[in-house]
Amino acid sequence: MTLVRRPWRLAAETTALLVALAVAFPLYWMVLSAFKPAGEIQSTEPRPWTLSPSLDSFRRVFEQQEFGRYFLNSLVVASIVVIASALIAFLAATAVTRFRFTFRTTLLIMFLVAQMVPIEALTIPLFFLMRDFGQLNTLGSLILPHIAFSLPFAVWMLRGFVKAVPEALEEAAYIDGASRTRFLWQILFPLVFPGLVATSVFSFISTWNDFLFAKSFIISDTSQSTLPMALLVFFKPEENDWGGIMAASTVMTVPVLVFFVLVQRRLVSGLGGAVKD
Repeated sequence: MTLVRRPWRLAAETTALLVALAVAFPLYWMVLSAFKPAGEIQSTEPRPWTLSPSLDSFRRVFEQQEFGRYFLNSLVVASIVVIASALIAFLAATAVTRFRFTFRTTLLIMFLVAQMVPIEALTIPLFFLMRDFGQLNTLGSLILPHIAFSLPFAVWMLRGFVKAVPEALEEAAYIDGASRTRFLWQILFPLVFPGLVATSVFSFISTWNDFLFAKSFIISDTSQSTLPMALLVFFKPEENDWGGIMAASTVMTVPVLVFFVLVQRRLVSGLGGAVKD
């Protein structure tokens, strides 16, 4: 029986390796292009290596006067979205799981339907909404929509984690004298924390890499722009600065990698627990 399974296992591992290489190759090419000198980038015979790495592209990126501000704005927006969406989703998931109220099922279905609506279809209505609230050209115009778009996925995912916590544990906590607030934050919150990490990764990546909202809602005040907007500086009418584009993209990727490293253990357990529903 083992001899029969081995070829299938070998084929599966080979397929997984090929898929991983296909996914990793664009990232490798991006980093490689960031370190290539201009002559190699513009060469008609591209090579998957360089014998003369250069930091000129990174120098041009960090010489941009607004680059530091863009980076800080992205960090502020992503941090607020991650924290706010996680806390709101935790409370909402607890409410729809532990309590019975009218239209509870309808509310859950609305969360699911909200995930199916393309962001592009809502950009124009959101633009007029932000204009009416006076939020254009502010970081608030980026924070509020991203929180709204992160919540449906987060609530659905956290619902499984909250449901996996036995109600007997809640009853035992009440018998021991714990209030509902104490049970919520000192007992339930640590148990569903891996799920919060998993949803936070989704919120962080979607917010950090956002270009559509940043381009649509930040019109005139460039001091409120985020990091993806820094890439536009290297797109020029006469000739694009591909070295600068790749270097800026590499710099943008670093915080995402750092975030993954910090939460990887919690992320694995969070994704594994997401099926408990």
